[in-house]
Amino acid sequence: MLESSQVRMLRLCGSRFAGTRKACVMVVRKGLSAAVGLLSVDSGKPGLLRAQLAALSRLVPLLYFILVANAWVVSSNFIGKAPDWLTLGVALLLSVVCCVRLVVWWRKRELALTDERALRELRRTNLLAAILGLAFAAWGFALFPYGDAYEQAFVGLFETIVMLSSMVCLIHSRSAAVTVALTVSLPFVVFFASTGVPVFVSMAVNFTLVTVAIVIVISIQYRDFTRMVEAQARAELLGNENLRLANLDSLTDLPNRRAFFSRIGDVLQDASSDQSRVALAIIDLDGFKPVNDLYGHAVGDRLLIEVARRLSDQCASDRDVFLARLGGDEFAYVVANAPKDEALVAQADQLAQSLRLPFVLPEATVKISGSIGIGVYPEMASSVEQLFERADYALYHGKGAKRGEAVLFSSSHEAQINRDARIEQALKLADFDEELTVLFQPIVDIRSQATVGFEALARWTSPILGKIPPAQFIPVAERAGIIDLLTKPLLRKALAAAARWSSDIRLSFNLSAHDLNSSRNTLAIVSIIRNSGFPPNRIDLEITETAFTHDFEEVRNSVELLRLLGCGISLDDFGTGYSSLSRLHALPLTKIKIDRSFVTNLNENPASYKIVKSLLALSRDMGLDCVIEGVETQQELDVLKELGRLTVQGYFYSPPIAEADVLGFLRRNVSVDPSRQAEGV
Repeated sequence: MLESSQVRMLRLCGSRFAGTRKACVMVVRKGLSAAVGLLSVDSGKPGLLRAQLAALSRLVPLLYFILVANAWVVSSNFIGKAPDWLTLGVALLLSVVCCVRLVVWWRKRELALTDERALRELRRTNLLAAILGLAFAAWGFALFPYGDAYEQAFVGLFETIVMLSSMVCLIHSRSAAVTVALTVSLPFVVFFASTGVPVFVSMAVNFTLVTVAIVIVISIQYRDFTRMVEAQARAELLGNENLRLANLDSLTDLPNRRAFFSRIGDVLQDASSDQSRVALAIIDLDGFKPVNDLYGHAVGDRLLIEVARRLSDQCASDRDVFLARLGGDEFAYVVANAPKDEALVAQADQLAQSLRLPFVLPEATVKISGSIGIGVYPEMASSVEQLFERADYALYHGKGAKRGEAVLFSSSHEAQINRDARIEQALKLADFDEELTVLFQPIVDIRSQATVGFEALARWTSPILGKIPPAQFIPVAERAGIIDLLTKPLLRKALAAAARWSSDIRLSFNLSAHDLNSSRNTLAIVSIIRNSGFPPNRIDLEITETAFTHDFEEVRNSVELLRLLGCGISLDDFGTGYSSLSRLHALPLTKIKIDRSFVTNLNENPASYKIVKSLLALSRDMGLDCVIEGVETQQELDVLKELGRLTVQGYFYSPPIAEADVLGFLRRNVSVDPSRQAEGV
């Protein structure tokens, strides 16, 4: 029984001893692991490696200067007491090594290093720190026997300075600093403790305590330094991502407007230096808005993505081309080292041709086109702003005259800009009540030859510029945003004149898109009509298809308000703009007016004949009245009679006439000489 108890006791003691031994082994392993961690370079953090090397490159040269200076101070105290090879030779050798390393580190201050090279440099620093630490310690110990008590104490001071200066200057590399602490402090403590001299033993103990304290401080500082570098890296990464997103169009992944104008500035600066040409082209999609409205914004977005992909594919082969999306359905590209004008236009025409190919989307296959305006530096522009304005003007001109093609800004456009600028200034100074007049062009029923209405047409005589055609001043007023200032006095004058007509004569009056996309402007028009005393049900307010490119909901609300007032609503220049059947159905229209471009030489052009025939059939199917504009010859009139069209206007019957001549025109029995031709607009 006793033996069994003793056995159990022995087993328990053995178990506890084994547990204690295991715990000790784990502590030793953790200690060794911690020591290895302190002495090794952390290669898992590339950003930290570069930051350490950058910080060291500013402090290590100072370290080598301190070592060299102190070495010669120690050497000078032992000259004549120790062998020359030890005092001078070793000091010179250590100084040469330190100076070489000083120069190397000095050159590294501005050097951009890769992660791999930074790792190699830090590991080399650890090795050299150990070698030089041991070398300086060994040299000091070699001089120690040749000195008296003061000089021996000075050797201890020298060793202390070597260690402290090294650890402080290597503070951003924990492994190098700890390596120096071990290679200098361990021999120092052993050497001075072994002397048996109480003062030197005390120095050894104190040196040990200071070394441990400095290692702790360095470890804390290294931890904070690491956290700071990592925080800066995260901030830089976030900043780079934010910068990338700030310059990227999120829908198409093309550079955005901000990036585009930044690039233009850089390109123009380079071009100014090397005397090269720069071209800027703006691409505006024709027919995008009807697709967007008919199929929805999701389909519109997919179409823009496909447009961006197609344009990118076309521009990918030319490194001098920088493509961007400016916003909406507007894209642009800049061409550095731009070729001659013919090549620029050919390049743009190729882009425009690619956009005319059908886009096959999941919901539908759609066809659009793109108009392109091009400006060239330095021939036609001297700054980024002027270059963009020139390209934009060429685009505006092209959308009116060469839709779906490329137009290069030219000297003729320059003349137009100067003319338009003079007109705009004169408009802003004009007294419209005095300077504007209204002419009236008859609208005739060709069965009875009776006049059924008049269209009011604006005329402006500027005291500065003289008579300005409406085709010039109205577009300028629209671009300047002052067209509503013309609409109001013109409408008042037209209504005052129409009030003297017989009750079966209607008045047609044109409204611009700007008059309809603001509820304030629409209410002002309603007020003018109500205060005029002219019956609203005898008014046909004409809107153009370009109004659809504005806020369609606002336009529709304005049109519905005018329709509720009793006014008729005519769609002017039908077939030349942006109409879709869904748009026609969405507006409370009462009449369409077929543009004169389809009527000219109608008797000789089969395509025009088919278009007019189709439009007339469409108007009948939709229950809309129809007026044919621009009838100028008997032959055109005869064809229209065959097609069943009864209401026309044009120079064949009469050019626009003054208000004073309207009543006389109405009293006359209209008879037309078939041989009479138009006199021009």
